[in-house]
Parts: sequence; structure tokens; C-alpha cells
Amino acid sequence: MRAALQFNFTYISCMIQPLFNWRTGLAIIAIAIVSGTIFYSQFLARKISREERSKVELWVEAGKLLMKDTSGISDQLAGMIITENKTIPIIETDEKDVITQYVNLDSASIASDSSYLNKRLQEFKSQNEAIIWTDPIDSNRVNHYYYGHTSLLNQIRYYPLVQLLIVSLFIIITLTALTTSFKSSQNQVWAGMAKETAHQLGTPLTSLQGWVEMLREEKANDKIVQELAKDIDRLKLVSDRFSKIGSAPKLEEHDLIAQVDSMIEYIRKRATGKVQFALETNDEKHIPALISPPLFDWVIENLLKNALDAMEGKGQISINIQQQPDEIFIDVSDTGKGISSQYLSKVFKPGFTTKKRGWGLGLSLSKRIIEQYHRGELFVKHSEPGKGTTFRIVLKNRNIPA
Repeated sequence: MRAALQFNFTYISCMIQPLFNWRTGLAIIAIAIVSGTIFYSQFLARKISREERSKVELWVEAGKLLMKDTSGISDQLAGMIITENKTIPIIETDEKDVITQYVNLDSASIASDSSYLNKRLQEFKSQNEAIIWTDPIDSNRVNHYYYGHTSLLNQIRYYPLVQLLIVSLFIIITLTALTTSFKSSQNQVWAGMAKETAHQLGTPLTSLQGWVEMLREEKANDKIVQELAKDIDRLKLVSDRFSKIGSAPKLEEHDLIAQVDSMIEYIRKRATGKVQFALETNDEKHIPALISPPLFDWVIENLLKNALDAMEGKGQISINIQQQPDEIFIDVSDTGKGISSQYLSKVFKPGFTTKKRGWGLGLSLSKRIIEQYHRGELFVKHSEPGKGTTFRIVLKNRNIPA
């Protein structure tokens, strides 16, 4: 049976590895796509920026050419250059930085906002270095030409951000799908492993029952038979619990107080006399709830056994059951060594354990039983190293009359 369990764990490890490979691969692809896009878009942006500056310089020269008293082909060419600029916004200022003219700006905004031109001027100054023209005749006459980015240049500059958003969204969707698929497969593996364990226990249990019946024939064996029968019943209960993993259990109405108390008594007999048990029901005598008794008992047993291990033979275990209008809280507290903050997020993960022995499945299966089968919650309510831990079970209050 141990070999079969080892095989299942090996299979799970093989399933986990491809998921991490997928994540690594997706991360590398995403980084490569975004990095390539950023470098290429910056290359294009610099190229377009140089071309725009050349166009502005040409536009400035064409404007000055038209101001001269010339005629002919030069005037026509200069006029064509000036009229062709329909995309680059330009603001001209004089030597005192007073705006003298502008092109390709929103006329409606200029009319409605008196500060619009100055705002755009400051924006252009921050975007590009000004083109300076000095009158060859009068050196005191200096014009500055400030220009802004075209819509095409802005689109190229922001394109990497848009692509980064798209790639991130793609990765999130892909990882979510992979994680969901992995969890589904993992659940099937856990269920299969549990059923295989129950199946493996069935054969020796049947054999043991046969031997017990043979021992019953001798009255001298009565005491031995009674103890063996108890152990066999216990093994049958464990087998029954494992067989129910993966199948929707039938929830039945049971008294939580009686259910928890029976498990306390079971664990009490196996604990040292230095461990004290306390059950607080907050003046409630009966708290009915819909549960699967074998599976619910398994959860309580796991929590109590973990508490015993944490206390190392001495201390107090307290169980507090509170009935609220909509929910029922079951707090299992101990005065043990507590859980370090670095382990709090891992205690329910399959295979995680701080013990020298064990598979690390108890809390993982307990959480699965409470959350998937009972539609409740199981979490660490509080833990402090050296002072103890409190686990909380939350069940829905079905408002079943007592």
C-alpha cells in the first residue's frame, strides 16, 4: 500500500512540474514580446521624431523664404511645404518668448481658453528642443519655434503599454486556465489515492475479521477479541472515510456538540494525563447541523491530533462551539508551540509538514472536506509562536429546529 501511495505522490510531482514549466515559459515569452516591442517602438519613435524635426526645420526655412521679396518657383515650393504640414503643431515666439503665430492647434480651445496657447507652449518646450532662427539682417530679431508630438508619434510611444496590458491579460487567462485544470487533475489524483487506500485496507480487514471470529470460539480469548474488534472497527471507519473522498457524501442532521464531544473522548484516551480538554458550548445543549459524520469526525480528529503534537504531551486543548444566526463557529485551540508566520500560508498545502513522520495530508484533506463537501470554511484564526494556535471551522447554520 505504501508503494501505491508513493507512486501517487510521484505522479502528482510529475503533474506539478509541467505547470511550473508553463509558467516559466509564459513569463519568458511575455518578457521577450514586451522587450522587443519596447525596443522596436522606441526605435520607430526616434526615427519619426528626427523626421518631424527635419520637417519643422524645413517649414521654418520655407516660411522665411516666403517673407523675402522673391518670386517664381521658390515661392511655389515654399508654399507647398508650408501647406503640407497638417499634423505637426508648431508655436512661434519672438526674442521675448511672446507667441507670434501657431499652426495645427485646436481653434475651439484657443477661443474658449485664454491660457490654452501658453499651456501648449510649456508642453512643447518639455517635449522637443526649440528650433532657433536669427534674422541675418537684424541679429536682435530671433524667433523660436516649438513643436509638439504628432498623434502618430504618441500612438507609437504608448503602444508598448497597450501591448503589455494585452500580454498580461493573456498570461492571466492562460495561467488561470492551467491552474484550474491542474487543480481539477490534482483533485482526481487525491480522490483516486484515497479510494486506493480504502481498497488496500479492505483485504487485510476482511482477513482480520475472520481471525477474530476464530478467536471468539475460545472463551479465554474474550479480552483479546474485544480489543481486536475495537481496532478492526477503527480501521473500518478509516477505510470508510477514505472511500468517501471524491464522492459527494450524504449530509445528515446531527448534533454537533455530541459529535465533537465523542471525538474529544476518543482523543482523551490516547493523550497523556498532562493534557487537559475543555468543551465550551455557550449554554447550548444541542446544535443541529447537516454533516457527514465520518468525514466531519475525521476533521475534528485531525485538528485534535495536531494540537496534541504541537503541545508535546502537556497543555490544554479548548473547543468552543458558537451558534450564530447564519453560521456556526467551531474553534479548536491549543497551548502548543504555535505556527511561525512563514508557515501560515502553507499549512493547508498537500505534502507540507513540520513533523519528522507523515505525509502532510491531514490539514489539506480536512480543508477539502469542510469547504468542498460541507460548503464551509477551515482556516487558522490565530497563531503565535510559543503560545498556541486556534483553527476555526465555519459551517452554515441551516436553522434546523432542534
